[in-house]
Amino acid sequence: MNEDLILSHYNYNLPQELIANYPAVPKENAKLLIYKRKNQEIYHTTFANLKDFLPNCTIFFNDTKVIKARIYGRKESGGKIELFLHQPFLNSKKPSFIVQIKGRVKINEILHFEKNLIAEVIEILEDGMRKVCFYQNDKILNTNELYKLLDKIGHIPLPPYIKRADNAKDIEDYQSIFAKNLGAVAAPTASLHFSEDMINDLNKKHEIYHLTLHVGAGTFKNVECENIQEHKMHSEFFSIPKQACEIIDSKKPILGIGTTVTRSIEYYARTHKENGFCDLFLHPNNPPIRQNYLLTNFHLPKSTLIMLVSSFIGRERCLKLYELAIKEKYRFYSYGDAMLIL
Repeated sequence: MNEDLILSHYNYNLPQELIANYPAVPKENAKLLIYKRKNQEIYHTTFANLKDFLPNCTIFFNDTKVIKARIYGRKESGGKIELFLHQPFLNSKKPSFIVQIKGRVKINEILHFEKNLIAEVIEILEDGMRKVCFYQNDKILNTNELYKLLDKIGHIPLPPYIKRADNAKDIEDYQSIFAKNLGAVAAPTASLHFSEDMINDLNKKHEIYHLTLHVGAGTFKNVECENIQEHKMHSEFFSIPKQACEIIDSKKPILGIGTTVTRSIEYYARTHKENGFCDLFLHPNNPPIRQNYLLTNFHLPKSTLIMLVSSFIGRERCLKLYELAIKEKYRFYSYGDAMLIL
């Protein structure tokens, strides 16, 4: 089998202390590894100097907004329960949602939360997820109503590798400064590095466009097939404005900020769908056909995200750069440092 298709060949060993539990302060202090593919040059700098390395390009950001998807409540028996909202359930006769619940629940069981919110378990799905309906004061809640209520009682859904409870600062830190379209349960983390001043500076020399991809919890899902092409990719809602589509249809060089932007651009390049559900899996045997440059954080071993990075620069080169980042004490994952591929 082609070595680039073997799951175990995307593994690497990360010291626990390099997993970032908090972001850099200020944002511009985050480290930035720059890799130029043309001559294989490598630079170590900080985000404050990003603009000095960028070629002539149009920049795309993901403007999704993270919802407070984690809530704590109790069963009617009094037992504690934790519920993690994933996404609305489509094609349902009444508003319902796919959720993850810690603890045993049965069909028709009622769960109680703050502000008179209750969840009724409608179905137990094959993958262990649950389908539920939410009610407040006997009124069934639609998506917008639920999101508004979660904003009052919910918690920011920090990734599973951040081993601490969320705090008030995470409400700001785990959200990009341009986030506006509610629906993500994980942040597009490459965007977290950008401050207002940085965006204003970039605007002087670069066109900036936004698209929306609501990052789902599937972004953290392990690849378990030894042949990665057998992996079933998770699906996430995306929408690309017409002006942004025109840029993708042009020949202008594009820098995608993050893997979610990349998948959206590449999905559009293949299908010309401006919205819908993206399930594109990029890896060395399915490389990008449109996006030129990538800025992204450092990702989990054996994840679809490290495979996406490998689709730009090759698996072996990707792992060598990760080894270098570990040697240079870069901070990894959502609140960590980043790499710019030119």
